[in-house]
Amino acid sequence: MLPDLSAFGRQIDQSQALDTVDVRIKKELSDVALNTAKSKGASYADIRIGRYLNQAIITRENRVQNVASSESYGIGVRVLVNGCWGFAATNDVTKEGIAKTAEKAVAVAKANSKIGGKPIELAPQKGYGEVSWKTPIEINAFEVPIKEKVDLLLTANGAAMAGGANFVNSMILAINEQKYFASTDGSYIDQDIHRLYPNFSVTKIDPVQGGFETRAALSSPVGMGYEYLTPSESEKVQGVVTRYKNRYDILEDIKNATKNATEKLTAKSVEPGKYDLVLDPSHLWLTIHESVAHPTELDRVLGYEANFAGTSFLSLEKLKSGNFHFGSKNVNIVGDKLQKGSLGAVGYDDEGVECGKWDIIKDGVLVNFQAIRDQAHMIGLKASQGCCYAQSWQDVQFQRMPNVSLQPGKTPLSVDEMIKGVEKGVYIVGNGSFSIDQQRYNFQFGGQLFYEIKNGKIVGMLNDVAYQANTQEFWNSCVAVCDERDYRLGGAFNDGKGQPSQSNAVSHGTSTTRFNGVNVINTKRRIG
Repeated sequence: MLPDLSAFGRQIDQSQALDTVDVRIKKELSDVALNTAKSKGASYADIRIGRYLNQAIITRENRVQNVASSESYGIGVRVLVNGCWGFAATNDVTKEGIAKTAEKAVAVAKANSKIGGKPIELAPQKGYGEVSWKTPIEINAFEVPIKEKVDLLLTANGAAMAGGANFVNSMILAINEQKYFASTDGSYIDQDIHRLYPNFSVTKIDPVQGGFETRAALSSPVGMGYEYLTPSESEKVQGVVTRYKNRYDILEDIKNATKNATEKLTAKSVEPGKYDLVLDPSHLWLTIHESVAHPTELDRVLGYEANFAGTSFLSLEKLKSGNFHFGSKNVNIVGDKLQKGSLGAVGYDDEGVECGKWDIIKDGVLVNFQAIRDQAHMIGLKASQGCCYAQSWQDVQFQRMPNVSLQPGKTPLSVDEMIKGVEKGVYIVGNGSFSIDQQRYNFQFGGQLFYEIKNGKIVGMLNDVAYQANTQEFWNSCVAVCDERDYRLGGAFNDGKGQPSQSNAVSHGTSTTRFNGVNVINTKRRIG
């Protein structure tokens, strides 16, 4: 799917993306908002000054379809008055514009307070003074000439066409969020956040049968700079499909994708039944996202949020019991906002909380949810977990999932060793279509590539594969997780939530994992 370039903001020249706003100016502007809000009756206030830069380069076969660099710049003010939230935003980034916006936020909060309801209870938060955080990048993608990026994509397209592809499209998306947060708690936080997403899709047509097959890139969107596209041999992770642990080789992947698409045209259709599944990180990240990360968002658990992903089969009672077995003892899931290279990595969230890492599932047992400052008391926490986020300056911040990841196994175990123990199974690589119900419980997942396992060996490619289960049944069937040598990140650049909707970038890490006795269906469409 091509990105909606119109949503990125005003178009700019790439060179303008390298401009910055002096932190001293941002502090002065912030103090205007905070002082105005307090003078009008706010018991708490925060301001976010955001400069959001986006670049999209999109190609198809031997031509460039679009090159766009854009900027969105403005401020959002959030206040607490009489126990109620108020929010207002503007792109008039002047002292006068900011003062008016702070006054408007207070007026909104006062209007909300007339409706009644239980007052907001904020978890205590110390002020950090003037601090900063930056994504640890090696190469700023916005400093790389557009021609260099275009040449890379067209070279990749050419390799696919030379290998027999009928159609190919590719793109590179780069994002830089320059975010400044200040609050009446005494924090002035400046952050510089970078993300990158290279992607492609290759299509191969069968001229005799009239069918076609596709294979998308096995890349991951990452919280890195352009260095993600500069792999070395030492980064290689050997397997049925060769990948790199922390970097990505688009040329090698697109050549393999063309071969894979050709192989899929003649791959045999799967026989439905129970199989042991060996799931590669490039596939399993999406199952984690949908069946673990979403249902452990506290607002979904409480029924406050149902947009895009429904509510949750989990409950406060299941957490409080201390013995709800979400999965087997092999399942250890953490929330982590600091993980290097991840999409969700930031030093501080969008309400000024220093980020960290915490257990969500421990030895298979549900031990925590995801919560922010006005939710923490609901589950007995003394502090926020730092997972509050807004997609832009003009959107109010609210609870968004952090990086939610399955921890690697503690016993040494390679992918080859895992496969040797499987008598009847399917090895799945890459994410595909999926379906899950409104409580994140019953689901079905497809993939990109499927390989049949017989008596401990991969014997060939399969097609038309999807697996069905419910969340608790599936995670309790987890019998083994490869060790940290195989641990890799997958992720989503545009996880939707809320109304009006907002988009969040989030990663999910895992090593290759085995699930026993999962129901596999055949997805081939049959006519008549």
